Parts: sequence; structure tokens; C-alpha cells
Amino acid sequence: MIKHNPPSPEPLHRTIARFGDVTVLVVGDFILDRFVSGVIERISPEAPIPVLHGKGESLNMGGAGNVVSNIVSLGAAAIPVSVIGADQAGNNLMRMLSEIGVDTDGLLQRQDRMTSSKSRFSALNQQVLRFDEEEIKPLTSAERAKLIDHFQAALGRADIVILSDYGKGILLDGVAGELIAICRDAGKPVLVDPKGHDYARYAGATAVTPNRKELGEAVGRKVFGDDEIVAAARDLIAAHDFEFIVATRSEKGMSVVSAEDARHISTQAREVFDVSGAGDTVIASFALSLAAGADRVHAAVIANAAGGVVVGKRGTARLNVEELSGALFRSHGPTGHQDAILDFNAAARMVAAWKEEGLTVGFTNGCFDILHAGHVSLLHAARSQCDRLVLGLNSDDSVRRLKGPGRPVNNQHDRACVLAALASVDAVVVFEEDTPLKLIEALLPDILVKGADYTIETVVGADVVQKAGGRVVLVDLVAGKSTTNTIGRLRAAN
Repeated sequence: MIKHNPPSPEPLHRTIARFGDVTVLVVGDFILDRFVSGVIERISPEAPIPVLHGKGESLNMGGAGNVVSNIVSLGAAAIPVSVIGADQAGNNLMRMLSEIGVDTDGLLQRQDRMTSSKSRFSALNQQVLRFDEEEIKPLTSAERAKLIDHFQAALGRADIVILSDYGKGILLDGVAGELIAICRDAGKPVLVDPKGHDYARYAGATAVTPNRKELGEAVGRKVFGDDEIVAAARDLIAAHDFEFIVATRSEKGMSVVSAEDARHISTQAREVFDVSGAGDTVIASFALSLAAGADRVHAAVIANAAGGVVVGKRGTARLNVEELSGALFRSHGPTGHQDAILDFNAAARMVAAWKEEGLTVGFTNGCFDILHAGHVSLLHAARSQCDRLVLGLNSDDSVRRLKGPGRPVNNQHDRACVLAALASVDAVVVFEEDTPLKLIEALLPDILVKGADYTIETVVGADVVQKAGGRVVLVDLVAGKSTTNTIGRLRAAN
């Protein structure tokens, strides 16, 4: 059965938190991307063409290099293996990889090979020309042997492998198949960003990640709707022994298809500036999520959010953990999901992402044992003071120490789920200590909110927030509403 809209997973932020433990081996075509920006104010007197007056330029890693760049920016380790030219473009790639802390021992530079480079010229944020410099040719026998040696030496340190095929020659003539066979023998998952229509060269890979157009080319027919995507993917799975296929579908999101199941994940609408390198970001974040323990659907949810971020940037873009966390939170809408229940580290990343977007972050805390009108009023008032509200929730042990052995009435999981379902609450974090001071110090909210039964001097963390430039807000409480009173009435009734 085909299912739409994947169910709410365990917090996806916990998967992201494990990215730092992952190492990815990346093999493929490394490309230098050059971006030249300028203005067009006249037509050339030499020919009927516009004259671009250059205002600046930048260099980025493209192709497999952009995959590596995204892996590193998401906090993981990458091992690049390839062959590039001993030329200026190749030297630039080596320098940029070294600058982000990547070991380049697996990159072989050769005098008789040209490093592929693409120069994009833009005016008013619109590309007016792309100039490519490349020579497409397969590896020589000596280059191939060296690449295989580097690959086998690095495989033991890798959790997952990405083959990034841009059709420039590195994975031609059976190289991809040989690498896939080595991975299967070693029990390592291998993902392929494919090129061309002949997917037999990737036979046996764990998965391939074509876009919709590439998927259609691979099966020799156009594919558009969900059913057509599934049918085409299953044709390829049956023909080439893939475990599953991840098909990216532009504004329609992504489809994850296996022989038994299919899931379609809707994209989050955003303004598109540039799709350069979006596929690199998608496969990088998907591979990291799989290696960090996510299942393929949850990995696709993360990758879908990642792709949505980078198409909103200009140039060959990469993203960081904070941007990805923010995108995931937006894509899951206003709380109401268990995704809003975060651990300490995930909450810190989420707050950092919100602040980076220019949002004000509020914080309040409490036991919230039996939710009542006073609680709802407090949380609504707190949320009115900020763009995002984080609620620190006392753990069960903490409540017992504060309220006595008969409390809490509801355990911390149930209390957190109820609170996360409130529209006024954007994130819930359970803390074990008697006070939320440690959590406040980590999050440094812009606004700290408590009830008016406190004074600013008695609010835990007030000095921390004020010292960081934030403020403390005391809100009026609903008279006569408290969990203790509620429990007392229930006991009296019995």
C-alpha cells in the first residue's frame, strides 16, 4: 500500500545529534565551482552581447566535493577518494578541503588529467552564462588501481559510502560496480547519486537517488504522478537489485520506494533562488541520517528538509546543523508532535537555529502535573512575549523531591506529550535537577517568564538571562488554580 505523509517519528533532532559520530566515504567526480557576479549596463560594440561588469567572485567545491562539504558542515567526518588534475582548479580543491579539515590522502592529482570546473556568471541574481572546462575520460589502469587501493584502505573507517557520479569519468568503465561489490562484501551500505540512463552500472547498490527526470530516463518513459514514480522505481529495483530508491521530485518533495512499500514526503514551500548542488545536500544528509540510525523514511524527511534549505541559497550551497534543525521544526508545523519534545542538546541546537533566524526565544518552567486553566493562561501569556517558547519540565524524580512521594500524578512522558500539544509551546525539555538553572545557562533565552507570585530576585536564572541582555517577565496567575488544590478536591470528594 502506498502511504502519504510519513508518521511523526521519534524526534528527528536526535538523529542529527548523532551526525558527529558518523564517517562517510565519498567517491566520485570532484568539480570546482566558480561564481562571478556583476551588473549588465550596456551591449558590447563588438557583438550583440551584454557586457558583464564584474563585481566579485567566489570559489566553491562542486560535485563530490560539495557532498564532502555538506557532510563536514553537518558535523560528520568525510573521506574523499578520487583522481583530479594537477592544475590550478585541482590545487584549489585540495586547499579548500584542507581548510575544512578533510584528509586529502585519498585524492590523487595527475598531470595528464584536467580537473572539471564550472564558471557561472550572474547579474541581478540571475545566471546569464555558464562556462565549463572539462575533459571526460575514464581512469587509466594505474589510476584505477590507485583509487581502489585508497578506497579499500579507507572503507574500514567508514559507516556508509556515497558514489557521486557527475559523468566526468571517475566512475566509468565498471569502476562504480567494482566499488559496490567491495562494499557488499564488507557489509557497508552504499548510496549512488546517478548519472545517465544505464543504471546497470550501479547494480547491487543499497539505493540510488535520481530526480524525477533522471528516473524517467532510466526506465525509458516519462514519470509524473505517485503511481508512475513507484512503478518506475520498482522496475529499477527488480532489474538492478537495489534495496530501495529515493526519488527527488522538486516542489513535490521526495518518494522512498522499495519492493514492498512506498512513502511520499511533501516538501516545505520556500522561495527558490538556486538549485545548484541541492542533490549533493540531499544525498549527504540522507546518508548521514541512515548511518546515524534513522530508517529510510525518517532519513528522507531529514534530507527533504535539507534540500529545502539550500535551494533558498545562492550558489553551490551547504547547510549546517542549526539550519537543518530549524527547517525540520518548520516542516513539522506547530508542535502537536512528539518532535517538540527535545533532549538537552537538541534543544540547544534548536534555540540557536531560532536565534539565527532572528526569532526571540522565551523560556518558562514547572512541574505541570495536572494541567489546568492557570497553566494554560501562564503559557499563553508567556508565548505572547516571544516568537518561540521553550518549556522546561521537571522530571518525575525532580517533582518527587519538590512535592513529596505522592507526586507526580502523571509521569514525565505523559506530561511532556500534553504540553507539546499546546499551540503556545514550541519545545519541551525535561530536566533532572531541582531547578532549571543548567538548562537556562545552556539556552540563554531572550525572555524568561514566571508567574507574578515570584519576584525577579527569586526567579531562578534571572541574573543569567539579564546578564546576557535578556529580560524577565512576570505574568499574572489565575486565582485559585493549582495542581495541589485540584488534588485536594479530588481527595475530599472520595
